[in-house]
Amino acid sequence: MTPPLAKRNTNFGEWFRKVLVEAGILDYRYPIKGCGVWLPYGFQIRRMVTNLLRDLHDKSGHEEVLFPIMVTEPNLRKEASHIKDFENEVFWVTHGGRKPLKIRYALRPTSETAMYPMFKLWIRSHADLPIKMYQIGSVFRYETKTTRPIIRVREVTTFKEAHTCHATLEEAEEQVSEAIGIYKRFFDACGVPYLISRRPDWDKFPGSLYSVAFDVLMPDGRTMQSGTIHNLGKNFSTVFDITYEASNGEHENVCQTCYGISERGIGAQLSVHGDDNGVVLIPNLAPTQVVIIPIPDKEVMPSILAVSETVAEKLSDSGFRVKVDKREELTPGAKFFYWELRGVPIRIEIGPRDIKKKQAIVVRRDTFEKKACVLDDLPLEVRQIVEQMSTDMRTKAWSWMNSRIFRVDTLEKAKGILAKKGGIVEVFWCGTEDCGHGLEQVNAKLLGVPIDIEEKTEGRCASCGKKASSLVRLAIAY
Repeated sequence: MTPPLAKRNTNFGEWFRKVLVEAGILDYRYPIKGCGVWLPYGFQIRRMVTNLLRDLHDKSGHEEVLFPIMVTEPNLRKEASHIKDFENEVFWVTHGGRKPLKIRYALRPTSETAMYPMFKLWIRSHADLPIKMYQIGSVFRYETKTTRPIIRVREVTTFKEAHTCHATLEEAEEQVSEAIGIYKRFFDACGVPYLISRRPDWDKFPGSLYSVAFDVLMPDGRTMQSGTIHNLGKNFSTVFDITYEASNGEHENVCQTCYGISERGIGAQLSVHGDDNGVVLIPNLAPTQVVIIPIPDKEVMPSILAVSETVAEKLSDSGFRVKVDKREELTPGAKFFYWELRGVPIRIEIGPRDIKKKQAIVVRRDTFEKKACVLDDLPLEVRQIVEQMSTDMRTKAWSWMNSRIFRVDTLEKAKGILAKKGGIVEVFWCGTEDCGHGLEQVNAKLLGVPIDIEEKTEGRCASCGKKASSLVRLAIAY
């Protein structure tokens, strides 16, 4: 039998690395640092998540596209502040075969400089606006820090990025609000709690007016940036000369937004809901929602298998994704371990005594609660259990995060909490960059000003003692 996993809450890094491989999700032993292989089961999870992202964007009027991976160096360098931030992270293509290229190509670190020369060709008048496009593909960063599977990688294999163009800044602002709503619905569907903060100016996306980020608190007390939204204003459209003819005949630069979620969105849900037995998948995103385990008995095994198949068919007809584990080489206990590790939400056990009683034992993956259910009632019973399980998982995750948000009035208290407990600390801030960097002296990242809470700000800046202009969040971040 596979050795037990590390304890999730006390050795999260080892637990996460091991569970990815043991559960058949991702193998990080690829011979290039920061790159991994999505295994069959992991790819199924990935497909469930990307389908959710596609559905959310398609329903809000976005159109899916796919742009080339390579960007020319001149285009990448057009937006000065953009390339300045990414320059040390770019992978360069310098040769075609043995022949040096006259112009270097970059593997896209993001896609603004790949998409926007094309937007210039497509947009002519106000009738062409708005443009709302998205793609799901790879981006590449020459990550020099310690790499971690899914969390910090060199090839981000699942990067959903949306790019929009609008006639006015007001419309771009409305798009930012829509993007926040899309991401809230995404994380809510994943059952993952989140913080929404406006990043400080020194930490905004290069070339943007401002950036908004979704942060997720991980089991080790660190936060992980899991989604970002940027109002680009006219910064990129000016550089790339993306204009439209207004109704008055004058040419104006478009206003733009962009927003992205990477495979960190998958890593967040695996981490937040997992336990010492493996991952725990929220039912709506589980590739297999119900696994049926026939309990072997030589005398009535044919009947057990027949009933298991009938139950599977009825559940499938009711809309569930079901598998019957008929592997003869594994004991029921080994099968339990196998599916628990993979986080399948519901396990149904059917044995000889269950056949006689015309029932099955239903087990929830999150709590391991067992319930005997009449065979004919299983579709309804499973649906009720799945709905309750989804609610309970969301409630538990939000409660856990909220219990680790601390409001303090001094840097000394903030430092003590972050050193001992991790989590998120909220302090008052006067809004100046000097004091912002001062707050980060507690060995934490300034996540930004909360935009997910409405609260009258009354307090003194924890750095300088002057009247505060806002609350600000601090955390140890990935």
